[in-house]
Amino acid sequence: MTTTPVAGPAGRHPLDPDPVRSTKARAVFALGLVALLTGPLVGGVVPATVAMLLARQARREAYASGGYLTGAAWLDRGEWMAWAAVVLAATAAVVVTVIGVVTLADGSVGRDFAPGVD
Repeated sequence: MTTTPVAGPAGRHPLDPDPVRSTKARAVFALGLVALLTGPLVGGVVPATVAMLLARQARREAYASGGYLTGAAWLDRGEWMAWAAVVLAATAAVVVTVIGVVTLADGSVGRDFAPGVD
């Protein structure tokens, strides 16, 4: 007895693999979330950078797979959170720098002698 493969959705060959969500898409989303949460502490730059590099690789793999790797929405969200974390870290660094400069400018330089001392 021989069986013939039954065609699935229109235009799909029965021996084609099933579409699968990219595991890198989940990793990008998780790293983006960690980066966003630690972004104001400036430590979010590291996971944000890794998330952006992984997103680039995942997009390249998804393109090469011909549509059998999914997860573009997870990639978009993770990449967006990574960029937001970079902006938060840059903002925090600028704020700390401005506060440091204002604090240094406000402080007196040298010894503070009594008013009658030359």
